[in-house]
Amino acid sequence: MLPIDALMQEHRLIDRVISQMRKEVARMEEKNDVNSKFVDAVVDFIKVYADRCHHGKEEGVLFRRLSSKQMSPEHATMMRDLINEHVYARKTTGSLAKANESFVNGNRDSQKDIGKLMKDLIEFYPMHIEKEDKKFFGPSMQYFSVQEQEAMLNEFGEFDRKIIHEHYAKVLDELEKPE
Repeated sequence: MLPIDALMQEHRLIDRVISQMRKEVARMEEKNDVNSKFVDAVVDFIKVYADRCHHGKEEGVLFRRLSSKQMSPEHATMMRDLINEHVYARKTTGSLAKANESFVNGNRDSQKDIGKLMKDLIEFYPMHIEKEDKKFFGPSMQYFSVQEQEAMLNEFGEFDRKIIHEHYAKVLDELEKPE
């Protein structure tokens, strides 16, 4: 297995969430209502899985290792663009979380923002994933030896093990906060 195979498997899970988001946006528009629990689940998924875990491996492992290589100008530019796209996804997801919180707190005007932000993410992720899967990941492997690719896979595994502990330590911190 190549490191990019692991990243592309993660893309398939993200694709599935985007598919559910499409259905929920259609339901929201039909019913003129927001399922705030669904939005919370999407925000959690994107923040923890898509961003912290998946983008974390891309930026903290693959891109970090690539930055020490003599990449073509095209690949270096594409990598910078992908990082900027990750920043966009983080910002949009943060805005979605705030809009949903506002909605839960009684601001019904936030419904429009929630719909727009979900549509923005629905439009963004397939384009971003296609760019990585079809234009960047394959060529990026040419910069690494077989041994470097194996080391990267091992680093991905270690990264994932740390994420789960980090995530649930934060959950526990929240549970232990005095009210």
